[in-house]
Amino acid sequence: MDSITTFTEIQKHNKFVFKKLFESLYEDLVFFANGYLFDVSASEDIVQETFIQLWEKAETITIKNSLKAYLYSMVRNRCLNYLKTIKITDSSNILDFQAIIVSDYDLDDYTNEDKEIIYSQILKIIETLPAKMQTIVKLRFMNNYKYSEIAEEMNVSVNTVKTQLKRAKIKISSLISSILILLSTPH
Repeated sequence: MDSITTFTEIQKHNKFVFKKLFESLYEDLVFFANGYLFDVSASEDIVQETFIQLWEKAETITIKNSLKAYLYSMVRNRCLNYLKTIKITDSSNILDFQAIIVSDYDLDDYTNEDKEIIYSQILKIIETLPAKMQTIVKLRFMNNYKYSEIAEEMNVSVNTVKTQLKRAKIKISSLISSILILLSTPH
């Protein structure tokens, strides 16, 4: 069944067609949303809300291209709105860390909204790092500690500090690459 026929059936409140569409796109849309949010539960909620809105407002929705593209756009927009509502605690020093991390990427082609998403995701990524690595990253980039000060504070060697920071940058950079791919993919 093509996109237009599927949507026409949904406008007629054909539950079977709607359920089939939901089952065929749900997991992919959750994966897509999670690329923005890094929160599976919130991603699932957004996708479910998108389908609910599609069902409830089908008569008033106009789809120009494809139903799938429309759903991806709806999910993306809901993710962006969700990210705007999140209050992210930030210190001015995290900007230094962001500058170091994203210096490997050319962000000039991204909108300010996309850059905000990238920066908010960096903060979320830091929170997912192992405890010791997270502490080292925060001491270095949020508190401006020197390597030797971190080593002394945590009772580890300076080489351990350098290794942990390098590993953190690799983890964060790989996730940023995924975010950039998602942001540059038209849906």
